Amino acid sequence: MDLRNEAERWLAADPDPDTRAELTALLAAGDHDVLAERFGARLAFGTAGIRGPLGAGPARMNRAVVRRVTAGLAAHLLAQVPDVGERGVVVGRDARHKSDEFAADTAGVLAAAGIPVRCFADPVPTPLLAFAVRHLETAAGVQVTASHNPGADNGYKVYWSGGAQIIPPLDDEISAAIDAVTGPVEVAGPGSALISNVDPGVVDGYVAAALGSAVAGDAPGARDLRIAYTSMHGVGNDLALRLLREAGFADVHSVPEQAEPDPDFSTVPFPNPEEPGALDLALGLAAEVGADLVLANDPDADRIAVAVPADGRWRALSGDEVGCVLAESLLTAGSGPDRLVGTTVVSSALLGRIAEHHGVGFVTTLTGFKWLAAAAADAEAEGRRMVLAYEQALGVMVGTAVRDKDGLSAAVAVADLAARLKGDGRTLVDALDDLAWRHGLHVTRGRSLRLSGADGPQVVRRVLDGLRRDPPRELAGVAVAWIADHATGLRTSADDTTEPAGTPPADLFAIGLADGARLQVRPSGTEPLLKFYFEVVEPVRAGPSRGGRLVSEARARAQARLDRLSGTLLGSVGLR
Repeated sequence: MDLRNEAERWLAADPDPDTRAELTALLAAGDHDVLAERFGARLAFGTAGIRGPLGAGPARMNRAVVRRVTAGLAAHLLAQVPDVGERGVVVGRDARHKSDEFAADTAGVLAAAGIPVRCFADPVPTPLLAFAVRHLETAAGVQVTASHNPGADNGYKVYWSGGAQIIPPLDDEISAAIDAVTGPVEVAGPGSALISNVDPGVVDGYVAAALGSAVAGDAPGARDLRIAYTSMHGVGNDLALRLLREAGFADVHSVPEQAEPDPDFSTVPFPNPEEPGALDLALGLAAEVGADLVLANDPDADRIAVAVPADGRWRALSGDEVGCVLAESLLTAGSGPDRLVGTTVVSSALLGRIAEHHGVGFVTTLTGFKWLAAAAADAEAEGRRMVLAYEQALGVMVGTAVRDKDGLSAAVAVADLAARLKGDGRTLVDALDDLAWRHGLHVTRGRSLRLSGADGPQVVRRVLDGLRRDPPRELAGVAVAWIADHATGLRTSADDTTEPAGTPPADLFAIGLADGARLQVRPSGTEPLLKFYFEVVEPVRAGPSRGGRLVSEARARAQARLDRLSGTLLGSVGLR
């Protein structure tokens, strides 16, 4: 490929003056490597749509890419959904750089293809868009967002008619339709009769549904709970505060520096509540006001982070802890044999034990909430109901009004539980300790290695191929009991017997040890990361009382085991 000619052709058709100026400067500089990075490939469309850094060229997020992707989506809708002309598509956006323009281009391309579009007039959380697809019975939905990625990124997420993210083979079919788009893409203007705003009543419908799923029992009065909250410069603040207020929480303090949307995320270098330091301002506010609970959403409000005071400091709960303590609460409060809970293969094994204790169904899926949403839809078709699903990366789905992770309704559910526990003189930590006494202390740890250099993909392949070619027989002095290669769909025991892994093919490799520990590794689907997942289970020794001290002792033993396991595995693949 002649990169310069390709870049010049792109420049001539680029509808955005910002990226035209950027590309003009790149051409003037004559940097072959930079042009190769921008024009040697294109952003791949998959089950999470597309996501990447902003900039000119097919390997970046820009208006030309958004128009081309939308033209492919429109073509597939017209070919496969006979009533798309009546049902239309709903489009939402977050407050990132270019999100407003990307959303307008999405609406314009769909309208030019004859598909009616309803757009949210203002930036909205991703869970609200997912709810709107199902509530409005549209054929599809598009949310312009990059979730918790850095401020230099943006993305485009597609939901199908059931209100869940697309899954295979639909993603491949849409990708093929995008590949078939050649030449200019027609775009209708904002005055098109096929483009209208979403009725504000959709927000009211979401609030009612979220409160119905997240609040136990009858509508509550005022609650004795002080909350510190942050939307982390995203779009969740107003809706989160409304939900908490209508759930009876009047004593809520929002971090002022992070309450308004800021596409530069000026107070956090990486706007992911899992990252070290991301919750510092919220924890500072909590200490200042004497809060009982810290709640945080990521910028598009589909994730929930929780911190509680414990032993004179603030303790951030893991995604597994949040998911499991909520599942225990919801299952205890409800009844019925038709219930089930779900999580992903890289999440804690504790949820399965909780489900068994309550006599309800339990499902595990591949990573990604699209799979949990699909499991919820399948269960609903069978007359069963998903009470809760979660993934360890702070994603929680309470009920199924939203068929995706929803950090807003999850925030209400956590606050509801914390308030009820406080009324009994207890805390979320006490509830977690109860689970440890009953099922053993399950401690998980994640490790993400960012591999953003040119050799990053080669490192990923070297690690995974090496594990598959020569899996370990022991780690940290403990024998390997089984391995599961989800790419082949096989689980192999130490005696070389095999059985199905029970999941669709995926680039995930798992190792189970004789002492019950699990170790798993996979590449990220949306970022240049290699992700490792570790879990150990420690019994809680009997003592004179069910005190936290014995759980703390078990936690110290578990953390030491995790240190040994993670160090040994990362060293064995040359990444320590």
